[in-house]
Amino acid sequence: MLTLDFTRLLAGLEGYGWAFLRVTGFMLLAPVFGAALVSKRVKMVLALALTLILAPLTPPAPAIDPLSATALLTAAQQVLVGFAIAFVVQVVFDALALAGQLVATTMGLGFATMIDPARGASTAVVSQFYLILGMLIFLALDAHIALIGVLADSFRVVPPGPAALGPDSFLALTRWGGKIFEAGTMIALPAVVGLVLVNLALGVVSRAAPQLNLFAVGFPVSMLLGFAMLMLSLPTLQGNLERLFLEALDTAGRIVGTH
Repeated sequence: MLTLDFTRLLAGLEGYGWAFLRVTGFMLLAPVFGAALVSKRVKMVLALALTLILAPLTPPAPAIDPLSATALLTAAQQVLVGFAIAFVVQVVFDALALAGQLVATTMGLGFATMIDPARGASTAVVSQFYLILGMLIFLALDAHIALIGVLADSFRVVPPGPAALGPDSFLALTRWGGKIFEAGTMIALPAVVGLVLVNLALGVVSRAAPQLNLFAVGFPVSMLLGFAMLMLSLPTLQGNLERLFLEALDTAGRIVGTH
């Protein structure tokens, strides 16, 4: 005769529940999976599918009263772990958006914006160009699969509990956030330096020939040379993005303790 053990059933459901919270935090910000153009239903199906796959990897969770403060703290920690893994890689895309904004402003296209379907916000056209290239390189490197691998390893190294991420993890996460400005500046530097030199040359020309209409001549020249600098910087952009994505995955692994 079959008997139903509610204690074991509740323990199993708790394991899947903690895993679902971590996967949900991951889906909120992960590139590709968390894009604004992905419908909420698709995100929910993906979160449930990943939970069913990854939950068996989770070590048995300690017995936690679901109505206690410990359960609330554990739930917040699970969401935070998933959010931290996705945030590390999302920083690279934010750096691309910043680099595109710097280049667009320097070449005179700061006013040309469009809606980014992945973010649901208005971005400069050059930023959108960089973001599309970054997403293609991200998928070509299978970095999205590697990111899910980091999430899967986190269940083994950081099992559900009220103490998931320590002070060292938060410090590493904070330091990595500054990568937005560092990487964004380095990506935009070749084009920005070239355009600054062009603007200096136009300033000298305007002093030498005051009767020249600088706005009629300088704007198209800056724009054409800006596109030329973008084209010339593409080979180095690919290498820089590959390095940044690999560094981001390694940082995500170190934050959750898998590396």
